[in-house]
Amino acid sequence: DHPEVKEEILRKDDRLLTLLKDVYVESRDPPVQVKDGGGEHLPCKQEEKRLTKLGHLGALDVKKVSKGKISIVEALTLLNNHKLHPQIWTAEKIAAEYSLELKDVNSLLEFFIPFTVQEFPKETKKAIKS
Repeated sequence: DHPEVKEEILRKDDRLLTLLKDVYVESRDPPVQVKDGGGEHLPCKQEEKRLTKLGHLGALDVKKVSKGKISIVEALTLLNNHKLHPQIWTAEKIAAEYSLELKDVNSLLEFFIPFTVQEFPKETKKAIKS
């Protein structure tokens, strides 16, 4: 907004221009040296991650897991869902929902069965004397 500042910016200084013409700069990159590490330090393929379905633990829940894996909370949830509603929570649906392989889900459902805690009513009968 100040015309005198704009004028000062646009004005050329002949003395500085002649000094700049005398300056010569040469720049070269150093030669590239290839270290033979045998491929030991190649960047590894980054794993695909997915957001987890959070449980009731809030801040303690795992937020991201690699595809093909599940968190403890998710494992317990899917096992319980399958136990309560096996027609709805089929192995195929679980595999799609949690990005798992079908054979892994089938193994999980076969070998990991959540147990049920049952409380039996207290008996009011006296103990039988031997």
